[in-house]
Amino acid sequence: MPVLRQLRERFARERPLAGRRVSACLHVTTETANLAVTLKGGGADVALCGSNPLSTQDDVAAHLVKDHGIKVFAIKGEDHPTYYEHIRAALAHRPDVTMDDGADLVGALHMIALNRLDDLARPVRKWVETLAVADRKALVGGVLGSTEETTTGVIRLKAMARDGVLQFPVVAVNDSDTKHLFDNRYGTGQSTLDGILRATNLLIAGSTVVVAGYGWCGRGFAMRARGAGANVLVTEIDPLKALEAQMDGYRVATMAEAARVGDVFVTLTGNVDVIRVEHMRAMKDGAVLANSGHFNVEIALEGLKQVAQGPTRVREFVDEGHPASVMDMSFANQALAAEFVVQQAKSLTKDVHRIPRELDAEIARLKLQAMGVTIDRLTPEQQKYLTSWEQGT
Repeated sequence: MPVLRQLRERFARERPLAGRRVSACLHVTTETANLAVTLKGGGADVALCGSNPLSTQDDVAAHLVKDHGIKVFAIKGEDHPTYYEHIRAALAHRPDVTMDDGADLVGALHMIALNRLDDLARPVRKWVETLAVADRKALVGGVLGSTEETTTGVIRLKAMARDGVLQFPVVAVNDSDTKHLFDNRYGTGQSTLDGILRATNLLIAGSTVVVAGYGWCGRGFAMRARGAGANVLVTEIDPLKALEAQMDGYRVATMAEAARVGDVFVTLTGNVDVIRVEHMRAMKDGAVLANSGHFNVEIALEGLKQVAQGPTRVREFVDEGHPASVMDMSFANQALAAEFVVQQAKSLTKDVHRIPRELDAEIARLKLQAMGVTIDRLTPEQQKYLTSWEQGT
């Protein structure tokens, strides 16, 4: 992760997060460990909890605690109450800056701010109920800003801003070109296919793979599935994205049509009930369903349980994760977003913001430098031509 390493060296010199408390709810993996160490190197007091019960690497969590003195609240395979007990611990850190991978920390803080305690998970609610009203206000009011890494989380946050309930500024890391163009397309594209292959040992070549959603994650997975020899079929609700998929050479159909012919179905939409029971009933025996969205709401699992015979365990789950080289840029965005929030806290409005274009470009420059790639630069004449209205053809 050379980009993050270069940022860590600068952070260690300049200490831009000195005296700040950062609470992060992210996948606790080796890649995230590099981010946590970078934040601490920048002076932050870091608390980290897991954003997914299955992705935690226990040895990494132990390493961060033992060797770096970073507070970590995450256990691989933890149950629902434990997961939210860890969310509570991250909130009890009383952060100045939060980092989210799915808006769990921000969501809880806003339920507290809006006094919707019944909407909190029980471990968080029980803790909040012990706090005085002034302490609850101080907890939310003490947050300078937050960062969000996922499309799903950004959708939620923009809805909160639209409804006028967002309590502090949020930087949408996911909207950075060096995040979604690479992490979503190349990272999710590869790790989703890798996860399916490891879990099922299917032959992808010659099979019909149905890709639900043609955003950046869907584009990336469709590209990887086609590269493995699959016949790829895309379902969409956005006419522009559907047209793009068609022009990219994929067959586009409705899920009702796709259900009858697909061998492997992957949801990458961020929406609920994309694959429903009526679709499952139309599928071939042995069809594989997989979700690559952040939350497991895209497939109607409860409906499946009600109509299924079983389940039958055919194979133990396996570990998977994004390539570290892709997460390098995503977490560089997170680190720079935290610095940006601290530096610009007084001027940022309570809205969802993008990382400035120049920071996005700097990450790309550092990545190219680390890869040994050089690119052309504009000459003074070219720069003048692109910025002037006086020069004609």
